Amino acid sequence: MPYSGVGSERSGKKRKAQATESSQKKTKRGIYNTQQQQSIASMLSNASKKKNTSSKESPASAESFSMKRCISWFHEYSESKNQIEPVGMERFCKSLGVEPDNVVMLILAHHLHAKTMGYFTMEEWCQGMRELRCDSTVKLKKKLPSLTALLDDLNKFKSVFRYAFDFVKDTGQRTIDLETAKVMLNLLLEGRWSLLPQFSAFLNQSSNKCVNRDQWNNVLEFSRNIKDDLSNYDMDGAWPVMMDEFVEMVKCNQEDQ
Repeated sequence: MPYSGVGSERSGKKRKAQATESSQKKTKRGIYNTQQQQSIASMLSNASKKKNTSSKESPASAESFSMKRCISWFHEYSESKNQIEPVGMERFCKSLGVEPDNVVMLILAHHLHAKTMGYFTMEEWCQGMRELRCDSTVKLKKKLPSLTALLDDLNKFKSVFRYAFDFVKDTGQRTIDLETAKVMLNLLLEGRWSLLPQFSAFLNQSSNKCVNRDQWNNVLEFSRNIKDDLSNYDMDGAWPVMMDEFVEMVKCNQEDQ
């Protein structure tokens, strides 16, 4: 029979139990530690001190990074004194030769610890670019392949994947809407998870209108640990109800074929 989209009695009990557990959890701290962000003045001061000791460095390291150049580069795209906004971000992407929805821009935002999609503050920019040793478009363009390659590392990929949830989430919200979730899942998992098309179809017919953090994180764990034929999936395991319902849908569709 075709998948009805209505969970089983077991799923209903599991959903209730998970909802109760979720309501008991306290709001977690954000992934950003703003107290660790340095002021621009401090950055310039530190850069000056390093310059004074640069005689001990090799010629390769002295080729180096200039905070003043980095700040000047930032202002090429900033519409205000302290941040790059969406219009400037589009120009920034164009100068790099990438589209705004290219996954490398998400990786870069993760590296800069950017808090808001479409915006880079001066502090985020200077701190992140200093770590990358980039103070110009030319230098950053050379880094793009290595940034993209970070996704081949399982732990780094997981970090970027989890960061994406907070990056696209509206301020003050604890979930992301389904359309945003589908876009981000396609960006991150296309070509990496064979069941992604079926999962996107499942989301299209889901009665849920949003995805919470636990569900988001478990999609990645599911994609990594569950076989394509779903033979090792445990319906009584600790998976979110959403994943139970997805498995039910796939199995129902397989029976109909």
